[in-house]
Order: sequence, then C-alpha cells, then structure tokens
Amino acid sequence: MIQARHIRVSGLVQGVGFRPFVWRLAKELDLAGWVRNDAAGVEIAVEGEADQLDALLRRLEGEAPAPARIDRVQAETVPAVGSCDFVIAESGAGKMATAIGHDTGLCGDCLRELFDPAGRRWRHAFITCTHCGPRYTLSRRLPYDRANTSLADFALCLDCANEYENPADRRFHAEPICCPQCGPQLQYLAADGEAQAGDPISNALAVLRAGGIVAIKGLGGFHLACDARNADAVAELRRRKNREEKPFAVMAANVASLAGYAVVDAEAATCLSATERPIVLLPKRKLELPGIAPGLQWLGALLPATPIQWLLLHEAAGRPAGTAWLDEPQDLLLVMTSANPGGEPLVIDNAEALQRLAGIADGYLLHDRAIVARCDDSVLRQSASGPAFIRRARGYTPTPIKLATSGPSVLALGAGLKNTVCFTRGDEAFVSAHIGDLDNATTVAFLDETVHHLQHILQVKPRVIACDLHPDFPSTRLAQALAEEWQMPLVPVQHHHAHIAAVAAEHGVVTPLLGLALDGIGHGSDGTAWGGELLRVDGAQYQRLGHLAPLQLPGGDRAAREPWRMAAAALHACGRGEEIPQRFAHQAAAATVEKMLVSGFNAPATSSAGRLFDAAAGLLGLRDVAAYEGQAAMLLEGLATTAGPVAPLADGWKLSNDGQLDLRPLLLSLMDEKEPAVGAARFHATLAAALAAWTLAAARREDLDTVALGGGCFLNQLLLDDLRQHLTVAGLTVLEAARVPPGDGGISLGQAWVALHTEC
Repeated sequence: MIQARHIRVSGLVQGVGFRPFVWRLAKELDLAGWVRNDAAGVEIAVEGEADQLDALLRRLEGEAPAPARIDRVQAETVPAVGSCDFVIAESGAGKMATAIGHDTGLCGDCLRELFDPAGRRWRHAFITCTHCGPRYTLSRRLPYDRANTSLADFALCLDCANEYENPADRRFHAEPICCPQCGPQLQYLAADGEAQAGDPISNALAVLRAGGIVAIKGLGGFHLACDARNADAVAELRRRKNREEKPFAVMAANVASLAGYAVVDAEAATCLSATERPIVLLPKRKLELPGIAPGLQWLGALLPATPIQWLLLHEAAGRPAGTAWLDEPQDLLLVMTSANPGGEPLVIDNAEALQRLAGIADGYLLHDRAIVARCDDSVLRQSASGPAFIRRARGYTPTPIKLATSGPSVLALGAGLKNTVCFTRGDEAFVSAHIGDLDNATTVAFLDETVHHLQHILQVKPRVIACDLHPDFPSTRLAQALAEEWQMPLVPVQHHHAHIAAVAAEHGVVTPLLGLALDGIGHGSDGTAWGGELLRVDGAQYQRLGHLAPLQLPGGDRAAREPWRMAAAALHACGRGEEIPQRFAHQAAAATVEKMLVSGFNAPATSSAGRLFDAAAGLLGLRDVAAYEGQAAMLLEGLATTAGPVAPLADGWKLSNDGQLDLRPLLLSLMDEKEPAVGAARFHATLAAALAAWTLAAARREDLDTVALGGGCFLNQLLLDDLRQHLTVAGLTVLEAARVPPGDGGISLGQAWVALHTEC
C-alpha cells in the first residue's frame, strides 16, 4: 500500500550535496516525490511502500555525505498525492533556521581532476564540487544558492550548466561550480600593479624561488608568501611586515615534506589532513627553518587548502601528471602568513591589496572572485584530550555549537583582545571567525562589519546584547550603542565568569561547577585587575572563591609587555626588592621601578596568572621585553619541555584561609636558579600541583565534583596536561575548551551563555 511522508532535516545540510544524496536514495528505493532546500534545512515529500519509506529514514542519517551534519530528522505521515517521479525542487522561502556551510579544502576527486591533463578542469584554479571548496566566505545570504554568492556574476557555460542540473553528477547544485571557460580568472601582477604576461602560477613561483614575497588571494583573505627555506626572504618579510619575532606558519605539500622539521604523529597528521585545513602546532626537530619561529619549540604548519596553493606546489614539482608526486617529499616550503599589515583586518579586495600591501609584496597572485567574509586561518594544537583551538576561523566558522538550553536570541560582543562575536539562535550558538585585537580603528570597523554580516546571513534579530564588564573596550562601547539603537537589554559579564561559562556552554553543563580561570588580565567586579581566579559558577551567577596572591604591575600596562618588571615585582614581593637596581642594571628604569613598587605609585596589584608566567621568565633571564603578547610564557613552556620531568617544589605554595594561593615560595626558588631549563620545568610542575591542591580544597568545601578550565593560560599544554592529571586522579571531572579557544577568542560564547541564562 502506498504511503506518504513529509520529512524535515535540519543541521548543516545545504551546500554539501544533501539533495542529490536524497534523490539517489529515492531512485534506488523506487520512491516518488521531491526534495528541496528551505529556510529550516532540507524538506522532503515522498511516497512509496512503507518498508521503503522506513529504509529512507534510516539511511538519511546513516549514509549522509561526509560534509553534512544532521541535527534532527522529523517525519510525519501525510496523504499521498500520486506523485510518479522523484525530483529536486526549487528552494523554498521563509525565515532562516539553517546555516551556511564552512569552507573546506579540496576533496580527493577534485584534486585528481586538477592534475589530469585529459580533463577539462586541468589546472583550473577554482575547481570545486558539492563536497569541497568555499562556502561561508563567498555567501551573502541564505538560502545557499548561487544567486546569493559571489559567483552570481559568472554565467555557467553549457557543460557546467549540464553538470549543475544533473542530480547524478557530484557537481549538482555545487554553487561555486565553474570551469576555465566560464569561471573567475587568475592573474599575476607585478609590484607596481601591472599585469604580467604568461602563466600566473609560473610567474608567482619564479618570484618566490628568487627570494621575493608574493601576495596570494585565498579563501577568506590574502596571504603573504615567501620561500620558508630562504632565511633572507623570511627576514625581509619580517622587516616589511614589521613582525619582529612572532612565529610564521609554513605550508608543505604533504606530511612527508615536514618530516625533517617537525614531529608529526598520527593524530597531528589527521588534524593537518582534515578538510578544514587548519594550522597545527608541531614539536620542532633539530633541523631549523631560520627565522620562522625563533626561540620556540613548535612549528605551525598547514597543508594546501585551495587549488591555487596546490598549483604552486605542483608547478614547483615540475607539473607531473596525476597525484603520485604527493606521496614523496617536496622541496618547496612556503611561509603563509595573513596579509594584515599592522595588526589590521585581513586584506580581501584586489584594489585594497594593491594599496595596503604596497611596499610589502613583490607581486600579486589574484583573481576576480570576490571574498564576501574575511576569515583567517584556524590554528590548532594537539592535546591529550584531542585537538584544541588557539584560533577558530576558516574551516570551522560558522558551524554552530549546540547549546543545552534554548532561549531568546543573544548577541555577545566579546573582549578587547582576540575578539570574536557570538549570536545565539534557539539552541545554537554561532561564534564568528577571529576578528583580532581591537586596538586600531580598522579592526573596530571589522567588528561592526562582522556583527552585521552574521546577523544578515543568520536572519536573526537579537533580543539581548552581552559584553565585557570593562567599560573602555571598543566591543563594550559598540554593545552599548547597539543596545540603545535597538532598544534592548544590555548584560555586562565579568571576564572570567565568561571564560568559565564558555566551557560550560560547549559541554552543555547547566548545574553549578567550579571554574579555574587563568589569563593575562580581566576587569574584576571590584574594579581591580583579575587573572587567576577560582570561581563557583551557576549559569548567570558566579562567586569568587579565591584568587592568586597579587603581584604589583610597575608601570601599569607596560609591565605586561616587559617581563623584567614583573620579575622586579616578584623580588619586591619576596622581600628582595633592594636587588632590583643591580639585577636589572641594564634597564634604565630599574631604580624607578623599585621606587614604584615601594610607594605603590603607578603599580596597581593584579591576581593575573599571565603576569606570574612573565615574572618567572624574567627571573630566569629568558626575556626582558616581549616582542608580542604571550612570548615570555611560550618561551618558558618551550624551555621547560627540554628539561624533561622535574618534581614540583616541596612547600612551593601556601593556601590562605581567605582563598588566596600564594606562590611566592616558588618565585623565590627561581631567583637564584642556575639552570633555567630546570627552573622552567619546576615552575610548571609546582604551579600545576598548587592549582590542583587549591581546586580540590574548594571542591570539598563547595561539594562540587566538576571543574572547568578557562583562560588563555590553558593554551600552555605542559600546564594543562599536568593539571588535568592531578585533578582526574583526585576524582574530579575536568572540562576543557574544545570548540572555541580557552582564551579571549571564546569569551563571546561565554557572554552569550550568561546572558541566555539571565533572560531565561
């Protein structure tokens, strides 16, 4: 007997080949009806025998295309209308409740076509299909149809149109579909902006081989590239970009090409090869790439994501046919760094590139397909609990994070550094790509641009706005302006509360838990600078149970950039302040800093764990002045890994009755340490042991058995792994950031979670 079902599938089911997948299943099962995209996801009307309909429902979830993510399948029995065929119908309209897919690297099928001289897309720089390529970065609105992307201006040729309309073809409704005859065009320009004759890929490679710097248009913005094995080219890129010591990432054709420079275990290889193509931090080998990651023990590496990147490596290999060449190490390693001079937003437009990158690039490899949404490379690090984000952007945005509760839509504006924003829609949270530090006007403008773009593509109007408690962050000021303009409540959220709430949100915890928040600085509810906090968190409420014993910040914010000042603060706190002028005689301000610490003038106190790391690095002589944020702590961690396991210092800390964790005994031990590597290792081991004892004592008092670890200090893998071990062995459930970074890049998610609970 013929029956009929109406089926709705929600999740990431648009732009991933889901409709042709349904069409093929329906044909195979001899079913009639239709499938289409609509505002909520994918809608299916189907008729046939009951057992075949049941088989369709089972296979929808069990055999969905790899890029798809099914959140829910709802089916109801409806009257049959006598359909005699199964077709793919036009997209429906309505209020959007679905999402645009994330950008992915080239799939294996497209890669084989790219290097097949007999194929019509041989060396086509924009090859893609429903299983790979750009999505988010070229989408202007939902539904995800070609007319709503930056490919709308490129009319399909007859061959591409036939593929696009054929449900049996893997390019059926692949919205960025094109070929050399009808798609965007690649072009190479010289430094003066003049177009160069010849093959653009060959021209770009010639400049790179000669030690030049090339601006390359990617998926979410431009990269600046140079030969990573050419120390002079790397040094020149640093000089032109004004990036003294901050590490660069390198791109290789395959894992084998990295073998001499980094340790790539099975987990790291899987992460590198993932369709999202993130940058992955890898332990260095002894063979050094000069100037790439100076002083650090890790190398950031990524594999090609775009056809253009593959073509450059293919050209360098001599244009071999097929893909067998990818099984062998290749000699070309490229620095791939974001083209954002001066810490400003990524360059995405051709004319903008010629203007903003003038004097930096020796040439431009670009094309005429517009980038709609800026999206930087994602950065991951392997941990014992799996991959962890350092920066969440391309390949992962705008994939939503499922929440344990639903409520009114919230817009959260994030923090002042490593900013992201977050929208909630029902029980989903959409965290933006990395925006950056809001310390210049163009990045603040990018923040505003991101808010409006995300709101537009999600088609959601927030009912609540959340922001950081700090009144002077540009994100706070924008939140205040939007709340006034849109006439809606504003919820300020304490910085460390948001760190812990972000971890709770992604793990779906709605019951009280302990939170250990360690970072550089956050505005406390008492107006002081917090940064090493033990909290009890229950949704929208938190209680400060304890904090690190404070150190002074001689010179205020300047102390965060000059670890020697924090070392001086440690000496003063340990009763050895008179040693400051002699110990730091090479610093002109040493005597002045001693006086600041004694008088308290311009030397506010902070409980910051980040400044504790700076103090340790300064005491061990690793760094007097940091070239970039977090450098001293990264150097300290790297040095500690070279010493091997070191036992924690007995009696290296004190716990006070008011909840303070005093680490002065540990700092005192570093002041006369003759072996910096051993001192660095002892610092990490003792800090982990002290934090564990502090947390366990609070867990017993509060009768809680779950602790969330949040804040930028938990990017330190050595500390995190050791602390996790201590806490787990003691019986606590440990929650860590996994879907967003533990630092300020995850703050917006935590703010949204707190605001959602405030409104609920």
